[in-house]
Amino acid sequence: MKVAEPTVERLVQYRRLLDRMDRDKVQVISSKEIGDMLGFKASQVRKDLSYFGEIGKRGVGYNVDRLLKHVSDILSPPRKWNVGLVGVGRLGEALLDHKAFLSDKYEIIALFDVSDEKVGETFFGRPCFHVDDMPGKLEEMDIEILILTVPKDAAQRCVDAGTEKGQIKGVLNFSPSSVVAPPGIIVYSVDISVELEKLLFYLKHEGTESI
Repeated sequence: MKVAEPTVERLVQYRRLLDRMDRDKVQVISSKEIGDMLGFKASQVRKDLSYFGEIGKRGVGYNVDRLLKHVSDILSPPRKWNVGLVGVGRLGEALLDHKAFLSDKYEIIALFDVSDEKVGETFFGRPCFHVDDMPGKLEEMDIEILILTVPKDAAQRCVDAGTEKGQIKGVLNFSPSSVVAPPGIIVYSVDISVELEKLLFYLKHEGTESI
């Protein structure tokens, strides 16, 4: 099933909202309430949630607990993924210290860098290895996802090293550079400057419906 990226992004937002509602003991919520809180049209919420099977009742709303489980089942991987982070600079350390990276779905278990001051050290409980040792360490530690927070001129070299033994399944690229991976490997690039441009656009056109 091919699902559009904006739909997946909204599903993640639904799950976060529903998790908060569940903790607050809210039992029923409507598509309009979800839309109002997240800035979406109610019709968009209904469309997204019915895409994977009907779960709500018109005029009644959604049971928060059931809907949370439904959305979580859609998003949750079948197992926990081991993740490696390449580039222990300011951005890398900020991500390591972010509570969003404490999850039962994935875990950053190893770090890679080229700095003699960082290799051999431990950051936030994770060991840091040299980038040159990456192919062997990825295989040894069963790491299948890489997060890149390296300078643009180092990004492709890191991808090449990480995919050398066919261990990696996906790459989350924070580097300001496009990278190319072998067939079958999913690369998702996060360009912070583009996200800022999008924010500035919506601020300029405040009141425009989000897509």
